[in-house]
Amino acid sequence: MATELAILCDGDEGLLVGYESIEFLAPIFAGDFIEVTGRITRIGHTSRRMEFEARKVISAARRDISESAADVLETPIIVGRAIGTNGCKS
Repeated sequence: MATELAILCDGDEGLLVGYESIEFLAPIFAGDFIEVTGRITRIGHTSRRMEFEARKVISAARRDISESAADVLETPIIVGRAIGTNGCKS
């Protein structure tokens, strides 16, 4: 997500140089589908501050039906949040 935001902002991916915070809010498992959103909240001369949120939208925990069964969640579950700093060209 940081790469996409940086490219949309100025055409160059930059590097994620650090996290201000990371929260793991709910478990995810192999086969779950996750959607991630992000936004740039501050642009400086050499960096961008970005906020991210990840939501589980499909849960693959339906082994009672079959190995490949899954449920689309009526309400996505927020599984993580983060704030990070991405370096950019000056």
